[in-house]
Amino acid sequence: MEILIVSLTALATSALTLFSGFGLGTLLMPVVAIFFPVEIAIAMTAMVHLANNLFKVVLLGKQANSSVLISFGIPAMISALVGALVLGWLSGLPAILEYVAFGKSLQVSPIKLTVGILILGFVFLELSPKFSSISLDKKYLPYGGMISGFFGGLSGHQGAFRSMFLIKAGLDKEQFVATSVMVAVMVDLSRMLIYGWDMSMQHRDVDWLLVISASLSAFVGAYFGAKMLKKLTIRAVQVAVSALLVIVSVGLISGIL
Repeated sequence: MEILIVSLTALATSALTLFSGFGLGTLLMPVVAIFFPVEIAIAMTAMVHLANNLFKVVLLGKQANSSVLISFGIPAMISALVGALVLGWLSGLPAILEYVAFGKSLQVSPIKLTVGILILGFVFLELSPKFSSISLDKKYLPYGGMISGFFGGLSGHQGAFRSMFLIKAGLDKEQFVATSVMVAVMVDLSRMLIYGWDMSMQHRDVDWLLVISASLSAFVGAYFGAKMLKKLTIRAVQVAVSALLVIVSVGLISGIL
């Protein structure tokens, strides 16, 4: 059941991520976290995210802007390492709250609390018209890369900040999409250096069949999304996805998930 649910989520979200403002990891990670510990869910999602973005590079990569990749992407790669290290530190901390509800013993761990709050915060940022209208000068691109990369390494949620900084980088629509994909790949490669080491210690906890199935589903979603999504109303999709993310984030913060 978890393979079916995660694969369908990967397919749908991969298609939407090209235009919606929500990245694949934004929705996929909370769904995987329903079935696996949060730190394992983030690492598994990162593998699917990387595979999917490499596929998107094949489809769109030629349009990426090289100067933006240097000024924004390289700082993002470096700070993604820091974010991934912070994630590893948080996952090793003991639970900060334990309680019983509905006859079940529940725990609130630092990693669940942090990721839950981050998800909730990014939901409100993504839906905020004021946030979406913010634009910054090109000289701030390295700082934007650092911020985006850090949150990409910590929780996989980097799309909101990446879009905010790149939207006014003088790129046309094709360049914007392609450059965003390339930066996402750079961040994924960086954080996988940390996740890969951690996962080598916990490889038995990873459902590799699920990772492969979700990756293939994401490929299908990306392919059809690139061809069809220009006709969809993305705002309605964002609202529906945000509602689910709020539910998941509250579940993580409360220890239910």
